Amino acid sequence: MIYQFLILSDEADNFKREIKISPDATFLDLHRAILDAVKYKHDEMCSFFICDEDWNKKTEITLIDMDASSEAGASFDVDTYLMEKTLLEELLEDEHQKLLYVFDFLMERSFFIELNKIITGQSIDLPVCSLTVGDPPPQSISIDEMEKRIDQHIDVGEDFYGDMEYNDDELDSISGEYDDGATGSSYYDDERY
Repeated sequence: MIYQFLILSDEADNFKREIKISPDATFLDLHRAILDAVKYKHDEMCSFFICDEDWNKKTEITLIDMDASSEAGASFDVDTYLMEKTLLEELLEDEHQKLLYVFDFLMERSFFIELNKIITGQSIDLPVCSLTVGDPPPQSISIDEMEKRIDQHIDVGEDFYGDMEYNDDELDSISGEYDDGATGSSYYDDERY
């Protein structure tokens, strides 16, 4: 049996990788195959997250055991596994199962992964990148670069907060309804409330 994963990025529209790997390989094997396929260094903290259909994180598979659950006051709803000790087939068994691969924790950047095909009747010894399209996003970016990207996606013009044109009479008529100033009565003193 072979698991075929499709890897996409929300940072690079033309980027796509496909990796074929044995179901009895570990998440560490998949991690290394992804890094090799995108030519990233193997020296960054990374995690996989098994997700539901809406990409909500459910189960984390970490590179290093941080033992965060033992910290005072920590409470987590997700299970945590180690990449080197967890086989793919232990947590992945259905086609179209979704995963996030967080490769930049500081900036919360990740690849979107789908187990897009389970090929039966075949086997594979080592992972292989079977499809390469486009360039991956950079492995890490500066805070300034992240802010620049955010600014490009958010148009905060003068109309962002609403209509910049207003009539002073509109404000007077509204303020008169809420507080008449002389008696100290307010809108909430009205018998309607």
